[in-house]
Formats: sequence, structure tokens, C-alpha cells
Amino acid sequence: MPDPYRWLEDTYNDETTAWVTAQNALTEKVLAAAPMRAEIRARLTEVWDYPRRGVPYERAGRWFQLRNTGLQPQSVLYLMESADDEGRVLLDPNTFSDDGTVALMATEVSPDGRLLAYATSAAGSDWVTWRVREIDTGAQLPDVLEWSKFSGAAWTPDATALLYVVYDTPAQGREFLAESRVGRVVRHVLGTAQSDDVTVWSAPDQPEWIPSVSATPDGRFAVVFVAHGTFPENQLHVLDLAEPGAVVRPLVPRLDCEAAYAGNTGRTFYLVTDADAPRRRIVAVDLDDIARERWRTVVPEAGDTLIDAHVFGGRLVAHYLEHAHSSVRVFALDGTREADVELPGIVTVTEMSGRPERDVVHLGLTSFTDSGSLWAHDLATASIRRTFAPPMSIGSGAIDTDSFVTEQAFVTSTGGVQVPVFLVHRRDVTPAGDVPVLLYGYGGFNIPLTPAFSALRAVWIERGGLYAVANLRGGGEYGREWYDAGRRAHKQNVFDDFAAVARWLGGASGWSRPERVAIHGGSNGGLLVGASLTQHPELFGAAAASVGVMDMLRFHRFTIGWAWTSDYGDPDDPEQYTWLRAYSPLHNIRPGTAYPPTLVLTGDHDDRVAPGHSFKFAAALQAAQGGDAPILIRVETSAGHGAGKPTQKLIDEGADLLTFLELVRR
Repeated sequence: MPDPYRWLEDTYNDETTAWVTAQNALTEKVLAAAPMRAEIRARLTEVWDYPRRGVPYERAGRWFQLRNTGLQPQSVLYLMESADDEGRVLLDPNTFSDDGTVALMATEVSPDGRLLAYATSAAGSDWVTWRVREIDTGAQLPDVLEWSKFSGAAWTPDATALLYVVYDTPAQGREFLAESRVGRVVRHVLGTAQSDDVTVWSAPDQPEWIPSVSATPDGRFAVVFVAHGTFPENQLHVLDLAEPGAVVRPLVPRLDCEAAYAGNTGRTFYLVTDADAPRRRIVAVDLDDIARERWRTVVPEAGDTLIDAHVFGGRLVAHYLEHAHSSVRVFALDGTREADVELPGIVTVTEMSGRPERDVVHLGLTSFTDSGSLWAHDLATASIRRTFAPPMSIGSGAIDTDSFVTEQAFVTSTGGVQVPVFLVHRRDVTPAGDVPVLLYGYGGFNIPLTPAFSALRAVWIERGGLYAVANLRGGGEYGREWYDAGRRAHKQNVFDDFAAVARWLGGASGWSRPERVAIHGGSNGGLLVGASLTQHPELFGAAAASVGVMDMLRFHRFTIGWAWTSDYGDPDDPEQYTWLRAYSPLHNIRPGTAYPPTLVLTGDHDDRVAPGHSFKFAAALQAAQGGDAPILIRVETSAGHGAGKPTQKLIDEGADLLTFLELVRR
């Protein structure tokens, strides 16, 4: 079918570059004239300036933690003597580039605690490069391992070799556009050339299988996780690192269920799986007897959704979602429920760390009002204490989150389905029929949306807005059935859920009216915004789509897009083409329609969702606009899909988003 803006798919040709330059100039001209822009940027900078710390983790008797003082471009890795020690800087990625666009993406400490393998990404790309340095001296080893993505790494027990995932080198000039297929797990011996690396696992006849590798906490095994695209069904394979000449052997050999490593005691592996359990259970599997009928249920499926679990302190520590917020339960290895961890309200557990032999579990928590606190739970006494509680901001920028209220409502969508919605607002802001609303959603890839803090959200709420987060079908909030109800032939349910929530917010809830409801989403959530905008332009007063998948007929032809057919369908299949054509944002723009003010956001180095999606959508929407509302696009330079974006770029982008929403508010 006609595709008049296909030339915009080539991000770096002269014509596209000129178009991007002109579009950015237009967007800057509009936003620069907004009287509130400087005020919003200043306030957002103040609110962003608070100390942040990652969950501390122990390796080989040493402790490590990521920290950011507030406005540092990238977080810094610290080495400590204990979990509460101030420690010293071990690795500062802010020294890797002048503009802060090189990010630290992964680390792996050798079993003897002597070496650090670390992966960096430049300009927001999914591609990472692994390097190695001595922890005590800071000396850099000569090893440079390029063209890796979507995986961690695993050391051999003697710390002489590293297992990681590598892909074929893409053609020059196509590094951020070419398809990524046929990943291999390879063994790199320190001090040798990358070209000498030996393949440990590969499936060249299955180019759509995506591997990742990690080591078990005891250092005995490497676990190879193999997914078919992004679909939540996978294989698990195990390599005995202590056995000379060992080969990778299957643990979960078929792609017919989701199975994630939770821990092991010797050759008994504990897995979180949805096999015969849509909301997941924990099973024990003997590496020497892996037959499915031999799996032993340790913790059966519950009414809540099991997210993950870990063997800490000789117990199973399990993270659940109850209506899209976290709870943590502790079980003995025989499945006996020992305790529930007392969490402070409606929160999200962002991360847990611990050791199989130690009783203390470290947790990171966040919420719409908690900017990232750290907690230590003692499994032996079932007691918990807060170890780090940052202020929302420092100096004169303090924000009063005690004045914020978090509520949860349920909205009826198609088929009578009840869709949860988090509502966050100032205590003195009540349903008055005219409150500005920012509605956020995602609805895909089995990923749940849970409470999380952001400075952008806090400033929106502080300025009198209602922030709403909708938990749509297609996400991971309620297990496999909820996910299946929002993918492939059922993808329209996601957009129907979002529309139902928007109608409720702009009507029956009493909060607002359609002209005051703005929508926002990123990636698959950008698709959500694009589809909602083209299906129901009358429901929204403004829209902002970040790094969205907008061309549903060609998404599979770029970078990792082919992996998304499990969620969307395959455009090359005639029946599935009809599903995709029915909602593809690019192909459902109707000339002469009065679309609400729209801001499209992307990055020029996005190699997850190619920026051509956003370019084509913005160009087509501008050409079709039948009203007088602005259609703008903001293209960030030296930025990708979002991960690793430096702080100042995040602040600038957030300030422009909030400025746009206030500028066009009716």
C-alpha cells in the first residue's frame, strides 16, 4: 500500500537529516515561546536533584552499589566493605565521555572478587561492549568484547574466562537499523583476541532464538536462557563450569512454558514457571532427571501473580503482585510459608539482593511518593529496617509528597473486564470536573505497570494535575490470561481498555472532561498513544508518544522488531496483516480529521524501535491535520530508546513534555 514517507526510515541520509533539523527547529520555536518553560525546567531540575542509590549486592565478600548524587549524568559504581559502608568509587562512567552519553549497563564480579567485567553502551544503543578491570588497582585489562546485547555475563570459577553473548558485526552504517539475529554464547579467555572466542551455545538454524547467560550464585553453573523473540516461553540450559570438558545440557528443553531460574542447591534447581499455572508457581527440578512429570511443585500457584523468586538464606523469597503492587512472601525450601515481609503501603519492589547462605535480604522500594528507599529484611527474625531514605530533592527544591494521595480505582471495559487505575494527586485536588489529567499506559509484552516515582510525575502533580496509570490487558499484572487477552488478534482490547479509562476520567469519575485529558506512553505505550489518537481523537485534549511503534506493517524489518510478532502478529501473514492494518497508527490517520495537539518524541540512535516509526507518523499526522492544533516532533540527539540516557537529557525532555502539555491545555 502507499508509503509516501518511507524515505524517512533511513535515519542518516541527507534528506532525513534535513527534515529532522527543520522539525526540531519548529518544535523549539513553539516551546521557546511558552512562558512557563523556564519555570518548569528549573523546578524539574530542583526536584530531580536528590541522591539515589541502587540495592547493594555482595560478591566474594565484597559489596557493590550504584549511586548518583542527584544530577550526575550517569550513576557511579562504588566498592564497600559492608552494605552500609560509604566505600569508594570503583567505576565512574561519567569519565567515559564528555557529554555523559556512555552508560554502565551491566557488571559481573569474578568469583575471587579480583576482577570486574562491565558492559557499556554509547548514545543509548542496545549494543554493549564488555571490558575487564582489576578491582583493587583499577588497572584496565586489554580485553574489549564488542557487539553484545540482551545479556549479562558469567565467569569461570578460576576467573580466567568469561561467557557472554555476541552477534555478528552489522554492516557499517547500519549498526542501529540492521536486524539482530543469531546470538551466540561464547567463551572468551582473558588476554586473547575476541576473534578467538569459542562458541559454547548457538542455534544457527533458529535465528529468532535470543540467548542470555548468567552464573549461579555458587559459581558452579552457567545458566543459558533462550527465548523465542519476546514471547514469554523459553528454554533453560546449564553448563557445569567446574567440570572440565562439560557441554551445555538442557534443563527446560522445550519452548512451551515460561521458566526462570530462582536458585539452586547443588543440582536441584528452583524455577518460577507458568507451566500449568497461568499466574506462576515455584518448582524444583533435578538436573539429572528433567522430565516434566518429575517436576516437584514447591510453592503452588496463588491468586496473585508471582513475578520472581530467589533462594536467599536457605529459603525462597518470592515477589508477588496484588492488583499491580508488590508483596513479598518467604517460604521454606519445602514450600512451607514462613512469613510475609512488611512493606510500607502501595509500593513496588524494584530489586532484591542476597546470598543463598545469608539471612539478610536487601530490597529496593519505590512508589508514586517514594523516590527509591532501601530496606534490609532479616529472614531469621522476620524484621525489616530502612537503610536509606532519600529526600525527594535537596536544598530549596524540597517537594511535599506527604501532600500527595495515591488511590486505586477499577474501570469497566469491553466484556465487563475491570481495569485497575492508579490515581495520584495533591490532597487538596478533588474531582471538580476540570482537573488536568495525564493518563499513562503500556499494555503489552507481559510487562506490568506498577507504582514508581519520577520527578516528571511529581512536578505534574505538584502543579495541580491528576496522574493516572492504567493497568491494561496485554500487561503482566494478572498473569498469562491477562497477557493473552491483549496480544495478537486481541490487541484491540488494549486500546479499548485505555479508551474506557479515558472516558471515565473525562466523564463519570467527575475528575475532568475530555479536553483536559492528555495521554502519554513510550515504546509499546507509544503505539498505544498512536492507536488511541487515531481511533478516538475526540477523547483527548493532548497526546505525547515516546519512541513508539507506529508502522505495524514494517516494524519487523528493523533491528529487533521481528521479535515482536508474538505480541503483534506477522505482517507477512495475510490473516495477521488484517489485525495489524486495522490499528496501525500510521495507516489509520484520516486526512481532514481534527487531531488534538500531539508531541512525538524519539532519539536518533534508538536501535530498539527505529526512529523512522516516529518520523513517518509525525509527517503523516502533520499532513492530515484538519484542525489548528500543533503536531510536533522532538528528536533527541545521541540518545536511544531510553536506557542509559544522561540526566540532563532526561530533564530537558521532561521539561519540554510538561511545557507542551501546559501550553496546549484547554
